[in-house]
Amino acid sequence: MASRVERPSGGSAGGSERPRWLGPLLLLGAVAAMAVLAPALGLGERLLAVRAWIEARGALGPVLFALLYALATVAAVPASLLTVAAGAMFGSAVGIATVLVGATAGAAAAFAIARWLARDAVAAWLAGNEKLARLDELTERHGAAIVAITRLVPLFPFNLLNYGFGLTRVRFGVYLLWSFLCMLPGTALYVVGADAVTRGLAEGRVPWDLVALLAGVVALLGLLVARARRRLAAREAASSARGSAPNE
Repeated sequence: MASRVERPSGGSAGGSERPRWLGPLLLLGAVAAMAVLAPALGLGERLLAVRAWIEARGALGPVLFALLYALATVAAVPASLLTVAAGAMFGSAVGIATVLVGATAGAAAAFAIARWLARDAVAAWLAGNEKLARLDELTERHGAAIVAITRLVPLFPFNLLNYGFGLTRVRFGVYLLWSFLCMLPGTALYVVGADAVTRGLAEGRVPWDLVALLAGVVALLGLLVARARRRLAAREAASSARGSAPNE
């Protein structure tokens, strides 16, 4: 009998959810403390100088950053620091767009490598990962919905998930669309948080507009993750019931 995934209905998946929520809490704490620290450390002037240098590069700055982000994704390097850096350098709107373009391009490239260019090599590389071994089974049972769910609920190592999906039967267009949509809340969370910290340090005050936006993103992401977990748990329960039903 195929192994079932029990974790979505309860605790964390491999202990990877706590760091996800620790990041937003640290960002909120940094926003609250920055008004005191900025004048003492002189960080405001330095951050303004860095942003001015980035802005002087014009459209080339975000383009090069998106390319770097895509390469990091293909290399399976955790890109959390790059996401935060985008918010600090480009602000919320441009930072979110830059990260999404880079992450989506990298996800597409990794998927293409696994499916069409080096399938056997990627399959051998990921063969020892027990969590990713379940991905094909979950995709077979739940279809394209598993793309959206796994982008929101950390069931698998995120930096290897792009290659893992390339080995499944999910269609490329469906994978790319749901990856883009479901990476947006998490991207906004870290980019807006970094933008809030940077603006606060530069201006010496708490940017309450960004803090309110950040709180809204945290609430939205929490709702989406909870719904995705319930959806996967319900699908797993239904699949288990069908599998255990006696043959008529």
